[in-house]
Amino acid sequence: MSSIRTILFDLDGTLINTNELIIASFNHTFKHYNLTYTMEEIIEFNGPPLIETFQKIDSNQAEMMIKTYREHNLSNHDDYVKLFPNVTETIKKLKDNNIQLGVVTTKMTKAVQMGLTLTGLDEFFETVIKYEDVVHTKPHPEPVIKAMNELNATAETTLMVGDNSHDIEAGQNAGVQTAGVAWAQRGKEFLLEYNPTYMLEDMRDLLKITGV
Repeated sequence: MSSIRTILFDLDGTLINTNELIIASFNHTFKHYNLTYTMEEIIEFNGPPLIETFQKIDSNQAEMMIKTYREHNLSNHDDYVKLFPNVTETIKKLKDNNIQLGVVTTKMTKAVQMGLTLTGLDEFFETVIKYEDVVHTKPHPEPVIKAMNELNATAETTLMVGDNSHDIEAGQNAGVQTAGVAWAQRGKEFLLEYNPTYMLEDMRDLLKITGV
């Protein structure tokens, strides 16, 4: 019997494929502000909170750039967003076997709700920790700890799953087990550098890890 009773998931790039939407939103924003970035640079921007990314680019215009990004992102959301393979069946089976499930994301509430509703995942999660819910975002442990507190979970029985270094580090900083996903946009090798407890080649690997 596995010791894992609670699984916390990042959202974008882990459960739902928003990669094309994110790239399109960055490209739209950069075009609007006459900025040029390579695809490799844009992929680097995918993960940290928007404020962190745009502050580095132009601290004076960061708020306006975020507004431009979000308007494009939300208005084009449903055309781009889809689930990664085997997500729904895995999540449902975990839930049916009394594994507690939560989401820990750096996205804001509206975009999170749109993604979960569009993909039909909204019914499965007992807690969803969003950007507005915390003072410190990942890789700080606060969002992971907050999710565990809401679920009355212990670090020893919790797993944090994500596609970015921030997810793995947040889990490690909170003292929980971690899992990277091989379908991460930045690649499996990049995530392995952060020494996650597990590397998922397929979402269904969670069924083996938990023994359900």
